[in-house]
Amino acid sequence: MTGQDRTAAEIDTSRPHPARMYDWYLGGKDNYPVDEEMGRQMLALEPRVPVMARVNRAFMHRATRWLTRQGVRQFLDIGTGIPTEPNLHQVAQAITPDARVVYCDNDPIVLAHAAALLRSTREGVTEYLQADVRDPAAIIEGARQILDLGRPVALSLVALLHFVSDEDGAHELVGRLLSELPSGSYLMMTHATADFTPEESAAATEKLKGAGVTLALRSREEFSAFFGGLDLVEPGVEIVHKWHPELGEPVAGQDDGVIPGYGAVGRKR
Repeated sequence: MTGQDRTAAEIDTSRPHPARMYDWYLGGKDNYPVDEEMGRQMLALEPRVPVMARVNRAFMHRATRWLTRQGVRQFLDIGTGIPTEPNLHQVAQAITPDARVVYCDNDPIVLAHAAALLRSTREGVTEYLQADVRDPAAIIEGARQILDLGRPVALSLVALLHFVSDEDGAHELVGRLLSELPSGSYLMMTHATADFTPEESAAATEKLKGAGVTLALRSREEFSAFFGGLDLVEPGVEIVHKWHPELGEPVAGQDDGVIPGYGAVGRKR
């Protein structure tokens, strides 16, 4: 059996997966009927979900540009999702060709596409780990083989932690990952919230729960707690598309209304 065959055998198409749903929202082809079906149910509750997906990607681009211009040369991106250009390494290496990027996701289909599509510059490094955010020890061990953890690293958790509940130790996971990174490292993160759409969010949470997907929407205060002990980069915790909009282009479909999600970047002292 080839590597691709083994990957295909490991892919669970009986239930939706957030990475593949995200791909469907972005107009990708690397998803299954079960992902599209759940995606359409989410759209019925919140028609802006595709815009929210694009807004999160745009935040990652802007934050990566900002961090690279601050001298960050290493990135650990957890919850990578199916590659959609431009990817984080392309944004970083366009500014700093020697940037080193490690992607991490737990869906085998992401591994298959990452192996085919994630190409580094000659000066830099781009690698992929198949691991779950709930196993930070495995992530750190893998990242240590590629990154110099004695030098600052930007930890990217974009549109990920709202799939990890407090019961699963979301805050402890972030704390453990950051504890392995040196002073001068950064946390860049976005997170969906129910602050602005409580009824629709409650319905979405129940639908996803029935399909075996955890959705742990958090308030602004709960999101901010992930940055405890870090120095927040101005403007602090902000609606995702309002964090340094001058660093990127507006997202199609985005207006001045509230996109129900927060974003922030914090520096480890």
